[in-house]
Amino acid sequence: MLGVILCGGQSTRMGDDKGLLLFRNKTWAQIAKEKLSPLSTEVLLSVNSNQFEKYRLVFKNEELVDDNTELDIAGPLLGLLSVHLKFPKENLLVLACDMLDMQTFVLEQLIHKYVSDKHFEAIAFTSHGQVEPLCAVYSANGLSRIYSAYQNKSLTKHSMMHVLEILDTDFIPAPESWNPYFKNFNLPADLP
Repeated sequence: MLGVILCGGQSTRMGDDKGLLLFRNKTWAQIAKEKLSPLSTEVLLSVNSNQFEKYRLVFKNEELVDDNTELDIAGPLLGLLSVHLKFPKENLLVLACDMLDMQTFVLEQLIHKYVSDKHFEAIAFTSHGQVEPLCAVYSANGLSRIYSAYQNKSLTKHSMMHVLEILDTDFIPAPESWNPYFKNFNLPADLP
């Protein structure tokens, strides 16, 4: 299973590239990588073409997956499918770079659930009554099915929520005490 850190957003609300913001002398992307590294064989960073050169200053080239420009998709699904097309046989453990408070033991539960019940195409938490599509496991078979739907023009929406609705997804209710781990830091006012 590959770890994938989604860094390719526009960060318009934050005003700066969130993956490269510093917290305790580490970039947010480095912090996310530290959380995923114990759980996956390799950790990759999904970035857009405008970010690639800046991320090369912090990460190795082989750790970066640039958005596939042949895909007419925007948002996190573009990053996810770009990684899938490069590594089509790999299941992906996905984490958004702006989930600073996420804990490795929470991610471990996703993997445990996936390994113990492999017939699901995706595993995602629900927290605060909301689905958390950017902290989830996506199977290679499920992503292949989404890519086929895209190619056949039957993928009518490109949101991650829609992807989870299409796939055979196991939704895991997170304990209430875990709710803070799913916070997305989107605005300067949110900064720790």
